[in-house]
Amino acid sequence: MASVTPMFSILRRAAPRLTRSFFKCHHACRPSPAHHSSKRLFGSTSVRSSDGILSKPGIVSSFPQRIGSTQASLKNRTRYFPDTSDKSVAYWLLGSAASVFGIVVFGGLTRLTESGFVASLERTSPVLTIFRLSITEWRPVTGSLPPRDAADWDAEFAKYRSSPEFKLLNPHMTLDEFKSIYYMEWTHRIWGRLVGMSFLLPAAYFIARRKVSAPMAGRIIGIAGLIGFQGFLGWWMVKSGLKDDLFAPGSHPRVSQYRLTAHLGTAFLCYTAMLWNGLATLREHKLLADPQQASKLFERLKSPELRLFRRSVGALGVLVFCTALSGGLVAGLDAGLIYNEFPYMGLGLTPPKSELFSDFYSHTPDKSDIWWRNPLENPSLVQLDHRILATTTFTSVMGLWAYTKLSPTLRKMLPAACKKGMHGVVGFVCLQVALGISTLLYLVPLPLASAHQAGALALLSSVVILGGRTWVPRRAASLVSQRLVQSRPVLAKRGT
Repeated sequence: MASVTPMFSILRRAAPRLTRSFFKCHHACRPSPAHHSSKRLFGSTSVRSSDGILSKPGIVSSFPQRIGSTQASLKNRTRYFPDTSDKSVAYWLLGSAASVFGIVVFGGLTRLTESGFVASLERTSPVLTIFRLSITEWRPVTGSLPPRDAADWDAEFAKYRSSPEFKLLNPHMTLDEFKSIYYMEWTHRIWGRLVGMSFLLPAAYFIARRKVSAPMAGRIIGIAGLIGFQGFLGWWMVKSGLKDDLFAPGSHPRVSQYRLTAHLGTAFLCYTAMLWNGLATLREHKLLADPQQASKLFERLKSPELRLFRRSVGALGVLVFCTALSGGLVAGLDAGLIYNEFPYMGLGLTPPKSELFSDFYSHTPDKSDIWWRNPLENPSLVQLDHRILATTTFTSVMGLWAYTKLSPTLRKMLPAACKKGMHGVVGFVCLQVALGISTLLYLVPLPLASAHQAGALALLSSVVILGGRTWVPRRAASLVSQRLVQSRPVLAKRGT
């Protein structure tokens, strides 16, 4: 019996204490949810329950604030790009434009050297050497390195010897002469690859880091596509000079003037797009720095008195671009090597009609295509067209400049920046006309011809700069209006 007593004491200590709280239903003692929810639904900001717990604000009273905060967060998430592009984007675009300017001039050198003569040390007679088709293959990746040893040079030279250009124009070219023209064309191609890489990689960085606005991102992507298309056009142009039909008697191995003009025109478009967007970004920052002054400038530029001047600047840009394209046709057909006099062409201001619209260039039995083939394939008419376009451009620029000087309204309304831009256009067009006439009179020497091509880009640049100062950018005007609206409450608080 004594041994059983300690066992009961152990069990008693191990058993739970059955107090009143053990049998109490805690869930039933909690306050009713409907009681508190009804008070929260109808505007009670705080409700004290039977347990003394302070409830949270009501659902209905905080509903508008919750909706507003949700909309604001969604708006911030959907606005991936900022309102304005960073200034570094503008400087990058201007640097890319300068690189395109350089490659266009260098590409003209590779094309224009066909009019030069290379005298061999073993021959006394000059040999006409064309520097444009030395690389007969298009290898965007593996072609980045030049030949490294004698075997590679012999292989490249063998490919060139099988081309129509070597057999018909340069049959006496040596390996050393081939190396000089090869390196010139190879440099042009490598420069083109560098232009593409120096644009694509920063473009991806700026877009990923949200350094550009949404419209600028679309323009940058468009320019990148244009650069890729330009590379394709370059090879498409070179390929036209490697066709087997150029071996026919009487054929002159040269690249197609159509493809050359397309290649040149695309380069001009790339350059213009880069220059325009770079300058527009810098101008946008300058205008947003002082919205009130920018608003006054926009009102001044939108005045009806300047409408004719604004439209004239746009038409002038199109005219300069078309004149440059006609220059591409002149270069493709070697039309600058005939009628090396100015202003006459032979016995008169124009050649005879029979020469300008010759049946020789027709490809149809009924001769119905002479009206469009001669302006594009007849060197005499192509040069005449270029003279007419150049003279029209010069006359238009001088007429627009006289309009800004003689019109009292324009002298009063035109901003000072537009007047300076107009003076720049006048200076470049005079320089370009002098270079063009000198190039023609001296039988297309390499320095003058290269300067004439660079002058075309410089003239187009001056017109683009004038247009940027004359036209009202819609996006910048919208941002300026938003800044003015945002600044009004601040000004009202300062006034009170």
